[in-house]
Order: sequence, then C-alpha cells, then structure tokens
Amino acid sequence: MESYQIFLILMAVYLLGLVGIGFYFTKKQKSITDFWLAGRKISFVGVGFSAASSWMTAGGILSVIALYMLLGMGSIWSFVAPNILALLLIALLVGKIKHLPAITQPELLEQRFSSSIRAPVAIVIAIVMALFAVADIKGFSLVLSVFFGLEPIYAAAIVALAISIYVTLGGFSAVIWTDMIQFIMLATFSLIIAFVLVSAATSGAADAPAMTTSDLFGDVPSGWWNPFVIGVPAVLIAIFAIIPGWITEQDPWQRIWAAKDEKSARNGMILGSFLIFLIFGVACTAIAISLNHIYPEIPASFSEIGMGAMAAAEPALLVYIVSTLSPIAIGLCAVGLAAAAMSSADTFATSGGSCISRDIYQRYINPEATMKQMMTINRISVLIIVALATVLSFYIQSIIDVIHIATFIASASYFFPLMGGLFWKRATKEGALAGLIVGAVAQISLTAVDLANTPPLSPAYLDTIHPVLSNHGVIVGMLLSGIAFFGVSLATKPSSAVNLAPFFADEAEKLEKEAMIVDESDPEYKKLVKIIEKEVTGDRAIVKLNLEASATINWDRFVNELKNIHPSWVTPTGRDSVYRLTKADMLACVSLTRGDTEKEIWFAAEPLASDLDLSEKEFLIAFKQAAEAFANIGLLLTLPAEN
Repeated sequence: MESYQIFLILMAVYLLGLVGIGFYFTKKQKSITDFWLAGRKISFVGVGFSAASSWMTAGGILSVIALYMLLGMGSIWSFVAPNILALLLIALLVGKIKHLPAITQPELLEQRFSSSIRAPVAIVIAIVMALFAVADIKGFSLVLSVFFGLEPIYAAAIVALAISIYVTLGGFSAVIWTDMIQFIMLATFSLIIAFVLVSAATSGAADAPAMTTSDLFGDVPSGWWNPFVIGVPAVLIAIFAIIPGWITEQDPWQRIWAAKDEKSARNGMILGSFLIFLIFGVACTAIAISLNHIYPEIPASFSEIGMGAMAAAEPALLVYIVSTLSPIAIGLCAVGLAAAAMSSADTFATSGGSCISRDIYQRYINPEATMKQMMTINRISVLIIVALATVLSFYIQSIIDVIHIATFIASASYFFPLMGGLFWKRATKEGALAGLIVGAVAQISLTAVDLANTPPLSPAYLDTIHPVLSNHGVIVGMLLSGIAFFGVSLATKPSSAVNLAPFFADEAEKLEKEAMIVDESDPEYKKLVKIIEKEVTGDRAIVKLNLEASATINWDRFVNELKNIHPSWVTPTGRDSVYRLTKADMLACVSLTRGDTEKEIWFAAEPLASDLDLSEKEFLIAFKQAAEAFANIGLLLTLPAEN
C-alpha cells in the first residue's frame, strides 16, 4: 500500500475521532460562556497543553528547524524565545484579568473604556487571527506537497473542513480536548523523528560520515550555540517587536478566562511554556543539527544567497522523511503534522470567531438576541474565520513572515490600550482609541512600504535604513501608538468609577452602595437556595438561576427600568449583559442575560467558593430588583414551584 493511501486511511480515522469529540461536547453547549470558554472549568493540564499546542503550528515547526539550520541559536529571538517568554509573562497577568467576566479582549476594553473602542479592536483581532490561521494552512500545504505532490487546495480543504465540524459542534471544550490529543501526537512525532535523525547522522546511514552523538552536537559552526551571537541590541529589538503582540494575543487570555481558577490558569501557562521548550528547544534543535550533517549543502548556501536558503531549509525535514522512511511512517508523519496545523487553526478560528459573534453581532447588530440564536451565530462566526483564512492562504507565501506581520499589527494597535488600561488608572477612552488608530495605521503603512521596496532574496528595505526599523518598523509603530495613547489620555477627562472599579479595587469603593439585608427565614430566600444551580470549580463557584417571565421581554425597556430604579445595575459591555456592580471582583457580581427564548432571563455569578453563602443572598436581592423592574413594565417574574 502506498504512503498516500495509508495517509488517507489514518487521516480519516483521526478526523472521525475529532468529530466524535465535537459531538460529545455539543450537548454541553448551553450558553455563550460554555461555547467560547468551555464553561470556565478547564484544569491546568488542559490550559497548558492547549496553550502549547495552539502556538506550535506545522509551518512554525518547519520554519524553526530551518532557522536553526541556517542561523543557529541566534535565531530563537524571532520565534522560539518569544513563544516561551510570552506565556511566562502572561502567567504573571493572571491575577489581574481572571476576575473579569469578559469573553473577549474587545469586551474587556469596553469594560475599561467605552463602546467606541470595542468594534475596531474586534475587527483587528479577527483579521490577525485569520492571518495566524493562514500560517497553519501554508505549513500543512508544504507537507502534502512534498510528501504526496498535492496542490495547496487539499491542505486548505482538510484543515477547513475538520475544524469547521468539530469546533462548531463542541465549541472551546472541543478545542481544548482536541488540542491535548494533537499535542501528544505532535510531541510523539517530533521526539521520534529527532531520535531517528540523530541515529542516522551518527551511524553514517545517511551518506554522511559516522560520528558520536557528542561530536555531532559539538561539530557546529563557531557561535552556533550562542543565543546572543546576533548582538544584544538585535535581541532587544526582537523582544520589543514580538513579545508585546504575543502577550496581548487574545487566545491565551481566553484560556485564562476558561480556567477553573487562578491557580489553574497560572500553572497552565507555565506548563505550556515548558511544553513549547520541549519541542522547539529540544526536539527541533536535535533535528536541525542532524539535518545540517546530512545535508551540509543547505547551511553552506546561506553564505551565498542569505535567507534565500530558507527555500531549501524549510522542507529539508520533509524531504528526508519522504526519501528515507517507509510508506506507513510517511503516513504517520503526515497525520502528526496535520495535528499541528489543526491544533493552532482551531484556536485562531474560535478566538477570531468570538469577536465576530460577541463583539460585532451581539453588541451592535442584535443586542436582544436570545441565547439560542447566539449559539447559531457562534458557529457561523467560526466558519467565517476559517473561510477567510482559507482564501488568504492562496495569496500569502511566507509562513514566518505572515506570523510576524500579524503579530506586529497587534503589537502596534492595541498593546498600549490593553496593558495601559489594566495598570494605568489615568488611561481614557479617547487615549485608547487614539493609540489604536495611530498604531494600526502606522504599522500597516510601514509594513506595506517595507514589502513594496524589498526585492526578492534581499534584506528588508527598512532594515537597510536603520536597525530600529527592522521587523517592518514595529518599534516605530508602537512608539507612535504609545505617544498617542499617553498624550491623549492625559489631555482628556478621566474614566468613570464604573469603568475603573473592576480593574482598581480602590475605585470600587466609590460605587453607589445599596443596603443588603436578607432575612434567611424569608420563604423566597429558602426557595431560591433550593432551586439555584451551584457548582464549585477550583476556588470559584458557578451559580445560575434561569427564570421565565409572564410574557415576551422587551429587553431594552426592562434594562432601562432596572438601571433607573437601582443605579447599582450597569451595562459596561452593552445591553446584552447587565451587572449588579457592587465590588471590584466583577466575576462575582450577579449578571442578567437573555435565555434561550424571548421570555427567559438568566441570572449568573462566579463568586469565590468561600463566598457562596453571600452570593445566594445577592441572588435574592438581584431577583427582587429584577422582579420590581418587570412589574413596572407590566410583566411578572416569580420563582418556580419546588419539585
């Protein structure tokens, strides 16, 4: 049986497994939070494996190996080190962002600033996520081209069809579990191939002189192992160019919000960083050194054609596999690299899709959409990102370059609005919008100028002007964004206490307080305690209460009435969600959203498990205040009879 036939059989079995996972989680998708954040119940193992899997694309692995072959450890600053360092830095942010009830970064930015910044950031993130997904499709296209001579359309079709099915069925829960499986497959492939290549290089079986393993790893060009061989200034430029974009990339933040508690989120990010090091730092290093010994003409060509040698270095591993291994081994390798492509593309599809669904459709197009309607829109949004990435994959050629371009746009656009909003109380909505617009326009313009003026196989045009303009001038783009952000913020009116309270505990003290007096002998309180749903996950509890009004709810009218009679109810992220904002821990505050039908209203909160008794009392107050608002607009809201 030929390798292609074996691949098709293995791929079919693999895809059926992924679809099966999607079907399993379909019935668990009851709300937007379930679909986009897996119900906030993910353990640190799930967070870690998924975080690592989503940042290790098939194309990224091939490019990392190629860069090691040509440049040695000095190349880690362009991709590998930023991956590892970014997750470690994100782990430090967990305590600042985990308690926010956001599903997306644009939603968080509206909480902090205003609605004016939400749509622009959502559009930028959706585009950036689609570009990241392009790199996955391109990498898998290269695999299928070298292994089986297939056109790129086949790679696009396999990736698009697979993730469209299992992600739209199972949401983020399916993404997490398939990511874990895909990482295990990828790690197995990488470590076994590393062992095979080291054995081939040292045994002399690959038309190369035999040598010991220590000689193999020692027989490298001078400076190959030195990560600072490119110079400290170049390292700093690379760090400031890439890491800000990856720290503020939405998908790891969504994993923090999906984690069951802060400890799981933080440990998951640290685990993910280690797993990335295992593949990029250990397996890829061994593979690159072995390939250099087997194909010495590839690194030798670098002195003549520079980075043009990437054309031979990127597919070098694939060429070795297809020319040396058995048909079944080739089929297994192809499936392993397909897993790498899908584990990243599904993440980017859900991250970008959540912005379309939550931040564009629900926020601006149809704020009164029911939960049932939103579940349909969620799935359509995922398909939009997949379709966009598939189309773009036919027009974009370089794998690493597309990753960097997407990263640089993100860094220059919303690094300062996002991080400044988290840590600087004086940041304003006008400053955030100015930083976003100036950074995006500047970075897109610099990238266009750089690409338009760089001849094939030549150094980047902006690099030849000054080192600070390297990486498509992202340092300049970020500098301009920062100037606009800080300058306009200082020149405009400070944000309100409602916007600041979830981010700064001292501002929460300024919120309007309402006396919370609950008589535990109250029959309604006793009934409510029995009917609300409570589930402890880590250090948090998920508390829910789904009720039905006496008739169709005019959501806008109800929200207006509730906010008018009880000022503690606010809508910092749009009218689709109403919060009883009484503390800095916004995730613990009771929120109201529409249910599956136009008569349903859902109460929800995620207090600390130690505060569960207090949360039950807050639910009673929230219920009575909502019932009062309903009565004022001619509707009745009551607690259901006990079963």
